[in-house]
Amino acid sequence: MKNAGPGLWPVYMSLNSNIMKRLLPLILLCSIVLQYCTNEKYKSREGGEMTLRQYFDTTGRDDLLWGGVKMIQINTPKGDFNVWTKRTVNNPKIKVLLLHGGPGSTHEFFQCFDSYFQREGFEYYYYDQLGSYYRDQPDDTSLWKIDRFVEEVEQVRKALKLDSSDFYLYGKSWGGTLAIEYALKYQKNLKGLIISNMTSSTKAYNDYVNNVLAHQMDPKALAEIREIEKNKDFTNSKYMELLLTEFYSKFIYRRPVNEWPIFIYKYMGHSNSKIYNLMQGQSEFGVTGTLKNWNREADLKNIYVPTLTIGATYDEMNPDHLRWMSTQVKNGRFILCPNGSHYAMYDDQEVYFKGLIKFIKDVDEGLFKTK
Repeated sequence: MKNAGPGLWPVYMSLNSNIMKRLLPLILLCSIVLQYCTNEKYKSREGGEMTLRQYFDTTGRDDLLWGGVKMIQINTPKGDFNVWTKRTVNNPKIKVLLLHGGPGSTHEFFQCFDSYFQREGFEYYYYDQLGSYYRDQPDDTSLWKIDRFVEEVEQVRKALKLDSSDFYLYGKSWGGTLAIEYALKYQKNLKGLIISNMTSSTKAYNDYVNNVLAHQMDPKALAEIREIEKNKDFTNSKYMELLLTEFYSKFIYRRPVNEWPIFIYKYMGHSNSKIYNLMQGQSEFGVTGTLKNWNREADLKNIYVPTLTIGATYDEMNPDHLRWMSTQVKNGRFILCPNGSHYAMYDDQEVYFKGLIKFIKDVDEGLFKTK
């Protein structure tokens, strides 16, 4: 209308004003509909509450520089050291801290969680405990005690700002031992507890390995393994060869050894054998290290937070004992992975994560019931 003469301008403005008054409600309605459709488009999952903007939001985060990696300084009786953590996803209601096995292993065996927890929008933390591959590795053996590890986890929790409104503690194998110990002292900080592939006593483990699993092995190979252990010849290459074919491929990761991906051996090489040998011992047929008298069977009744125990039919840990554990805590649930072993998150993955995810969602939504 830039060519309209001055005499027509008031008429034009009057008409425009009337048109705008009529169109304004329609424009507002269209804006609301567009905003709704945009939000729906960016839902992280069907029926979810998080948008992609929220999913990737790093506002106020102090771990942005290295993609979620954060070194946390912990205080110990022997000085201050650093431990390694890495956050994935943002979720104000669900935050899972993963405790790895060993003792002395690494977070690397948990990388399959990326395939399941991310699509659920769970915020979760990889974490290498003190002495493990990605963190400080002091030589002082007085640091490798359960009580000291419990205090480490508590310091990590505080640094990550986790609390009973959002904090789920997951422990696998030795991590399960640590999770039980943490819950018995600090469960007021927890929203949920997951104990994966770990008995509540060393005795239960030792009895099962020697009285049940040993009889499922080739007798000749077992005799050779026993002889090597008797002679404490643990560096003998034949020892690891026999364990891989006769024990690990049957009860740890249920796949033929020649089908194991190469990175599993890499992760195994990252384990701190000094910590493992001190606390667990060098033999797979019974804990002989400082954990040999660990027993919390009578104390499970004191755990009242919602608790999930996960067992597997072919695990080196007795699945019947893990089922029993779920009946001893105040609010327990049990999952059996029928085709799984100690690493059921890999060899019975769908069952494992379906049950684990359902537990976390049920607790989060107030739908948790014992089963």
